[in-house]
Amino acid sequence: MNATIPSAILRAQAAQRYRLEHYAKQSPFSAPGRHSARFDVLPSDPAGVARTVQTLLIYEHAAKPFYGYKIPEARRAESHIRPMENILDAMLALDDRPLSIARSPEKRLVGICRHFMLLSIAILRHHGVPARGRGGFGGYFNPGKFEDHWVCEYWKADDGRWALLDSQLDEVFIRNLGIGFDIHDVPHYQFLTASDAWRRCRSGELDPNLFGIEFAQLRGLWFIAGNLIRDLATLNSREVLPWDTWGAQPAPNAMLSEEELDLFDEIALLTADPDANFDAINRRFAEDAKLRLPKSVFNALRQRQEKMFEG
Repeated sequence: MNATIPSAILRAQAAQRYRLEHYAKQSPFSAPGRHSARFDVLPSDPAGVARTVQTLLIYEHAAKPFYGYKIPEARRAESHIRPMENILDAMLALDDRPLSIARSPEKRLVGICRHFMLLSIAILRHHGVPARGRGGFGGYFNPGKFEDHWVCEYWKADDGRWALLDSQLDEVFIRNLGIGFDIHDVPHYQFLTASDAWRRCRSGELDPNLFGIEFAQLRGLWFIAGNLIRDLATLNSREVLPWDTWGAQPAPNAMLSEEELDLFDEIALLTADPDANFDAINRRFAEDAKLRLPKSVFNALRQRQEKMFEG
């Protein structure tokens, strides 16, 4: 039967299977390690994954206003944990019951959008569902502006396409923000990847100063450029923290040179279609010392150099 199918189509199908198999494997960051068996009983569908993640994590900056829980200063370090195995260590130290049991706010691990993204990815991959992180900007937190944000992209097999899952948006977030879309299939006009944001700003369609972090007054093209590199790393299975900086990432409020603009234009084009550019994305990340992830990065929040993996 295959003899009747053009070889180009067969090659494309094989390439697609390879890409999906790649994104169904755990990364060094998403691997649950010795806690792997705890994922066996967790759901594998996007809605079930979202419900699970929402009862295990609490978003650091919404804990008090949304959930009535004031985070002790000593616990804020939890949002800086990178690998999933260490995240689970800290989570189980708070409550060692099965992960399928919902935690009260004070027993949830303190994290930010990246932790919701990473835990969603880890659970989906554990069940063989292709999933990857995407760095970019959400248009649903601060009307009229696009806030720094990270979501899970999973393979929607029935439709043969990737869909965006924002598991941070539980019923409390949905009510407080007036969310009216499906959080298991976030519309692309609501979440712009770093590539989308960069290209639309470079074309003059959108103002770069609409993109960043409002409460920190960090906005502009330089910020989008930093997210481009972190998104590139994430597509290469290096799901870093949103404030990890290295290599070609610009300094805050930096004016970008023509050489830098050319570099970020290139990255934006590559990451606009990760499937079509899969090999080029992997090669570019691996071969350029300014782009690939080093063993230690600068934590911009803590203002210090840190190893990717402790120990």
